[in-house]
Amino acid sequence: MHGSLKRILTGTGFLTLTLVIAVTGYMLAGWSMLDSIYMVVITVFGVGFGEIGPMSPQLRIFTMFVIIAGCTSVGYIFGGFFQMITEGEINRALGARRMTKEIKTLKQHVMICGYGRIGQILARQMVDANQPFVIVDNNLARIETAEAMGYLVRLGNATDEGILESAGIEHAKVLATVLPDDSANVFITLTARGLNPNLIIMARGEYPSTEKKLRQAGADHVVLPAEIGALRMSHIITHPAALSFLDDTVDGSSLNELLSQIDVQVDELAVPLGSSLVGSTISMVQIRGKGTFIVVALRKANGETIINPGQDVPLDEGDTVIVMGHKGDIPKFAHHYDLKRQMRWGARG
Repeated sequence: MHGSLKRILTGTGFLTLTLVIAVTGYMLAGWSMLDSIYMVVITVFGVGFGEIGPMSPQLRIFTMFVIIAGCTSVGYIFGGFFQMITEGEINRALGARRMTKEIKTLKQHVMICGYGRIGQILARQMVDANQPFVIVDNNLARIETAEAMGYLVRLGNATDEGILESAGIEHAKVLATVLPDDSANVFITLTARGLNPNLIIMARGEYPSTEKKLRQAGADHVVLPAEIGALRMSHIITHPAALSFLDDTVDGSSLNELLSQIDVQVDELAVPLGSSLVGSTISMVQIRGKGTFIVVALRKANGETIINPGQDVPLDEGDTVIVMGHKGDIPKFAHHYDLKRQMRWGARG
């Protein structure tokens, strides 16, 4: 309970007790109930109209105690209200209650641990994608900034199991820990994996040496911003025309739309149990495709992704082959070999 609210409740309880005792005392002195109540009101609230009945020395002493107790409790109550108003606790309490209810109703949402530069960009992308998300950060200023944007937030350390549970980790589908502290990201990953084994965990790493630790802790994907930035700068230097073309494409329409215009698409083809492709190599798959597509990546059943796999890499049950080719030929190939098409880009009709 907030200190100011506790103060108000304590003061109200004390004032109520004082009024009851005071009215009872005057009535025992022989006053009527109405006169007793009237005397208590003008005494406690300092109106000071004077006594309205006979006052013995004992009753005067009693009245002094009523004045002290009543004024103290009233002052205590008003002090609590002023504290609550100045700290904004009324709005904060109502907002926290509403936010808690909304978070409890979330399913398949994203949890963003850390609302720094990367966290802010990620949050904006989630808004654009209409993807529900919750931000967890232990910095009050950052949480207030996120709350002002209308985001669902949780103030606290994301390494704490209780904080992650209050953010709905049990029903979340993705957790992105993007703190600038590698050790914190490792610990959050380890904690989150223990709370939700089915959670997809994406972790930020400042140093390449951290990637192995993050994966051992349970991260599905590790992003190294420094490495990505360096590669981007390298591409600008070595392939400025191609990069400019792709940037213009993404800003104008999208790379997917460009692929669609030239009758090309990218598909993910899952290799099911008992498929005739089990045991085949990448080279054999491309030969069976009769040159209608190329294999650009292979995601193994254990989650490992191989970019531009070698021609002699074999396929196993549960693998996913990522291919690029003509959008009319890939579905035929998938149907012929009973492959499940999981995802499609650039295949607009």
